[in-house]
Amino acid sequence: MKGDVVYLSSAEAKDFLLPKHYSGRAPNISYSFGWKIGGELVAVCTFGKPASNNLCVGICGEEHSSRVYELNRLCRVDDLKEQLSSFLSACLRRISADNLIIVSYSDTQMNHHGYIYQATNFFYTGCTKRRTDKYTEGNKHSRHYDNESQNGLRKVRFPKHRYVYFAMKDKRLRKECLVAMNYEILDYPKGDNSNYVLGEYAEPIVIKKG
Repeated sequence: MKGDVVYLSSAEAKDFLLPKHYSGRAPNISYSFGWKIGGELVAVCTFGKPASNNLCVGICGEEHSSRVYELNRLCRVDDLKEQLSSFLSACLRRISADNLIIVSYSDTQMNHHGYIYQATNFFYTGCTKRRTDKYTEGNKHSRHYDNESQNGLRKVRFPKHRYVYFAMKDKRLRKECLVAMNYEILDYPKGDNSNYVLGEYAEPIVIKKG
């Protein structure tokens, strides 16, 4: 691949992501990588520990829950001509020394099917259910919910395609985790993808509870 994959600080990653990513929110970052071509930062990929322990346990059980991390951001500059999948593959190789289970999602609200994960050999394990979250002002995570100020408002959470990848150098452990995985491996979803416009955030759909 052209250019270099470099380690970034959380602050450097957030400076790149916040003006571009459609979520409009900074993730929890444990690992962050940048792709530089000609000295210019053209893409960023970050991984972090999911906020939900149930999610971590749900992938391969309690025994392997500490290994579960989420690929929570993957973003590029608008005019990148190179294949983003080569950058993601390089990032996965770098974290494989820590023998991690990576989960990532593609958002059906944004008409994404996860083709980047299909190109890098993630396992597809189905779609989450449509549900609602506690609504928070300013696009904050629901853990910042203030019961007194929200007046029973809920934010619609659209279904997301769920992908799992075993970033592991330990082949025995990888096989053990694959056997322990609680999700069935399914055929990849297909359809027309829509690319979001960098800098435009997804508008939440807010409903009144009850």
